[in-house]
Amino acid sequence: MELALTLSRRAIGLSEPNPRVGCVITDPAGRLLGAGHTQQAGGPHAEVMALRDARARGHGEAALAGAHVYVTLEPCAHHGRTPPCCEALAAARVGRVHLALLDPNPLVAGKGRAHLEAAGITCEQGLGAVEAREINIGFLSRMVRSRPYVRMKIAASLDGRTALPDGRSQWITGPGARQDGQWWRQRASAILTGLGTVRDDDPRLDLRLPGTEAPPLQPLRVIVDSRLQTPANARILQPPGRVLLVHAGHPSTTPWPEGVETLALPAGLKAGLPAGQSLNAPTVAQVELSNGPQVDLPALLAELGRRGVNELHVEAGATLNGALLRAGLVDELLLYLAPTLLGEGRGMAALGLLPELAAAPRFDWLETRPVDGDLRLRLRRPGLGF
Repeated sequence: MELALTLSRRAIGLSEPNPRVGCVITDPAGRLLGAGHTQQAGGPHAEVMALRDARARGHGEAALAGAHVYVTLEPCAHHGRTPPCCEALAAARVGRVHLALLDPNPLVAGKGRAHLEAAGITCEQGLGAVEAREINIGFLSRMVRSRPYVRMKIAASLDGRTALPDGRSQWITGPGARQDGQWWRQRASAILTGLGTVRDDDPRLDLRLPGTEAPPLQPLRVIVDSRLQTPANARILQPPGRVLLVHAGHPSTTPWPEGVETLALPAGLKAGLPAGQSLNAPTVAQVELSNGPQVDLPALLAELGRRGVNELHVEAGATLNGALLRAGLVDELLLYLAPTLLGEGRGMAALGLLPELAAAPRFDWLETRPVDGDLRLRLRRPGLGF
């Protein structure tokens, strides 16, 4: 199962919107027969890749009969762009399947295991479950809550400042922390920022992975811009990758570059989707981003979930950070603290005046780790429910 988990990590940045799955096939004595991981959406799943690998190694049907399978997520049981993996395993007459997690996808949700057991295959569940959950936490979130897992990344000084009073912030943390942040971008299906960050920093917010042979798949870049004031020549709007400009119903005649889509999601409605469409969004929370038009952030997350976004990576300023935190939409904080003090400067999140301490957003500690002279902290909101 450790090898299967390792293989599933290779699907990060590759398999979205599908889950990241690894599969290993051994004989009953534990000797490796084949292994594989999920490919790009529409391509083979991990179980099929492992079966192909076993056959390519010269292991025929006699060797596969009675084999043991270790897979990090329940084999799928539905006909989509690929046939059901549970049928492929049953056809190979494997003897035992160890699955880390059941798949909460309503199209699967125990059906894969039931199909295998009906074929006389013994199934065991739970081995490697903790790590498998971490690897697929975004997919699990989208299946259970119909919205992505939201990870907010902030780089700050020891006294919690993200920039000087005039907005200059390059660079508070060192190159090691910035490169580490690229790995977290790779996990994400989309990156979210706000107009203020676009104006102040003119970031690309693209994925840059030095040393990779092929250009990485670029996450969708999402800009919350109530009045559609993003400059048309902003670097974030340029290729590679697609951009979604989310506004509060503000008309615009700006000729946006190719690959840029605008979407109206005004607060107080169930959200601006393409004309004539509706969205089963959660009860709308009025999230004020500025004095003026408001964007419906809960509806935005629901829309991103509908588009297949599993993990949403937030790199924004204090205003949007505060709005997301006040609405209870942040699942994880990814903090990089530099060993420096800025004194006066811009804070991490504009939470406003809290009526009492009990109203403060609270998180549980996940990890504390040094990164090239800086400190990386990870915290998670309790009670996610999956």
